Amino acid sequence: MLRLDPSTQAPSWLLHGARALKRAGGLALDLLYPPSCLACRRAIAEHGGLCPECWGAMRFIERPFCERLGTPFEADLAAGESGRTISPAALADPPVFQRARAVARYEDGPARQLVHRLKYGDRGELAGPMGRWMARAGAELLDDSDVLVPIPLHWTRLARRRFNQAAALAKAIEALSAVPAETELLVRVKPTPPQVGLTRRLRAKNIQGAFEVPAARRIEAEGRKIVLVDDVMTSGATLNAAARVLLRAGAKRVDALVFARVVTES
Repeated sequence: MLRLDPSTQAPSWLLHGARALKRAGGLALDLLYPPSCLACRRAIAEHGGLCPECWGAMRFIERPFCERLGTPFEADLAAGESGRTISPAALADPPVFQRARAVARYEDGPARQLVHRLKYGDRGELAGPMGRWMARAGAELLDDSDVLVPIPLHWTRLARRRFNQAAALAKAIEALSAVPAETELLVRVKPTPPQVGLTRRLRAKNIQGAFEVPAARRIEAEGRKIVLVDDVMTSGATLNAAARVLLRAGAKRVDALVFARVVTES
């Protein structure tokens, strides 16, 4: 039996064989499950991507955007004294979290389709590629953070839905960023009705008292730089409520990272 010193490199024949097996496995997978667009399911060249049409329709959020809310500006604006551009909305009503980042606009197009399929369509495999985009969009947050905390579901809703899409996204980001995801640091203690269709004021009222840091986990929040993870940000009420609870538990800073965010509220 051939024994290799762990400190030495594997023989070239073994490396070539492993690559050949990997390619063969990939070809077999493609035959069983041909690569298709994550949004429209048209045939594409590789797994985990979008077709050219859906890629062109994705309304990615890039600078210039508000450094607090992550909302895009229509035109480049001069930065303030801190070198950061802050929107009038953030100045008038500052969020509880420090910064928010998102991959794309939610209002229409493939981003909305992906969120709905992940959340309601039992398409857990979408968390991987969506988390990859989120890790890229939130790189500056992740580079200076200690822990990822997904927005939790109440246990009754989790039982019906069977999985938490925010936790799945956090785990995908963890694998790419090496920032650990803690799914029990924040819990949902109030079974709030869905936020869909509520005004900004009613959203904030609806989510009051919904979250809690368990007493046994408070020490894990103290002095930590936390990134909240969720699939969609609309008014920011849910993220504000979660950030407020974490800050009261002693967190040093709380940022927010979502896949999509509503830019124009109706």
